[in-house]
Amino acid sequence: MSIENHTRSLWAQVGQFDVRRRVREEPAGLISRAILVGAIALALAVATDGFATSANLLNVMRQASLMFLLASGLTLVILSGGFDLSIAANMTLSACLAAGAMKSGGSPVLAVATALLCGTSIGLLNGLAVTFLRLPPFLATYGMLWVVQGLAFHYMGGNEIFGFPEGFRALGTGFWWHVPLPVYMMLFVLIGGTVVTACLNFGREIYAIGANAEAARLSGIPVRRRRIAVYTISGLMAGIAAIVFLARVNAADSAMGEPILLPAIAAILIGGASLFGGTGSLLGTVFGCVILALVIDGMNLLNLNANWQPLVVGTVLLIAVLADALGRRHAEKAR
Repeated sequence: MSIENHTRSLWAQVGQFDVRRRVREEPAGLISRAILVGAIALALAVATDGFATSANLLNVMRQASLMFLLASGLTLVILSGGFDLSIAANMTLSACLAAGAMKSGGSPVLAVATALLCGTSIGLLNGLAVTFLRLPPFLATYGMLWVVQGLAFHYMGGNEIFGFPEGFRALGTGFWWHVPLPVYMMLFVLIGGTVVTACLNFGREIYAIGANAEAARLSGIPVRRRRIAVYTISGLMAGIAAIVFLARVNAADSAMGEPILLPAIAAILIGGASLFGGTGSLLGTVFGCVILALVIDGMNLLNLNANWQPLVVGTVLLIAVLADALGRRHAEKAR
């Protein structure tokens, strides 16, 4: 194929790409996930006595919202065709630094600012490594994971920081109109993020980059700047998740983020995002988080050994990856 024909082909792909068309095609997938949520909830209500209580349902929503705050930024990265393995380590270091700021006499406001600055800076570094150093996203963020985790281990020195002001703890444990505050945060991020991805040029450009970065570049989209932006947003959301998680558990240690990385990735894929980019939504990620929160809650109510949880989440993740690969292969054959 000549350069002229290749360029014409890429321009054609840009012309065919339409976020609004994708939004119209997505409801079927979202409806199927909503049905799955209802089926799991119904099964747990029948199988257990404690599921259908208001306290338990609110706890499920709180857990789902905490997971979503971390997964939301990663969703944007995946939509753009990238990946970020450092989000959980980022959350850990941000939480540890925030806890240290409060314990050294700083105010909760300083702690929040510290977590946001730490998380955003790490996300920015990831974006620069992927765009200007041209490192593969998996390797760049995997390396960052170990660097950030090592900094957290060094900072904490094997110790734990606990006991924070009640005003700060309210961010993770407080209620408004009988609904946990993290659920409102999830809704705020969901609505704001959906407006950005579905209605603004920024969102259209993210989808276009994920679908075909070269075609997006030829259409005039600033691919580097957009990629740096989504990694920075991912870091910011890790900082926000650190604040809420720290306020929720009232303690910080150097391994606090490890258990949440795999569920966050699994929730995004369950929600319909593709590891290859260009497909998915924040609403889908919400459904993925709720599904995983229900599964984990059900295992706890059924008194299953906690060691089974990683096995179940890992199995769900493998199924989601397999479904993504098969769906992509089917779509390519249909073209």
